[in-house]
Amino acid sequence: MRLALIIVVLVLILMQFIRPTKVEYIENSPYELKTDENVMQIFRKACYDCHSNEVKYPWYSDIAPFSWMIANHTNQGLSALNFSLWEKYNTLEKQDKAKAIFRTAHSAMPLPAYTLVHKDANLSKEEREVIRAWAKGRRN
Repeated sequence: MRLALIIVVLVLILMQFIRPTKVEYIENSPYELKTDENVMQIFRKACYDCHSNEVKYPWYSDIAPFSWMIANHTNQGLSALNFSLWEKYNTLEKQDKAKAIFRTAHSAMPLPAYTLVHKDANLSKEEREVIRAWAKGRRN
């Protein structure tokens, strides 16, 4: 039993040396989405931590295995959509991303695991409708 505990502690310590790469924080990117301030406030509170280069990492993002999960979610989120690079997308890419935002804003995003820890990211029905209306206007 004692040996097992020592092994678990050693593994946890060794895990801390496997550090994922974090997103480089860039505030006010010249390619950032420019839209109505009401929409931007919603995006900033519920989307920007995974879908922009303005990730605000919590204290536990430096502790494995949480650091790995956060890095994985952030990298997946950025590969799907990066609001910090919105103006670099071509028209077709913007339309595709707007369609995805329209679909996911209904209920899928933000992820439940994220809103469990970030209560302010829970979107009201009205906020979801604001995002969907914004996205609908950019799908065509």
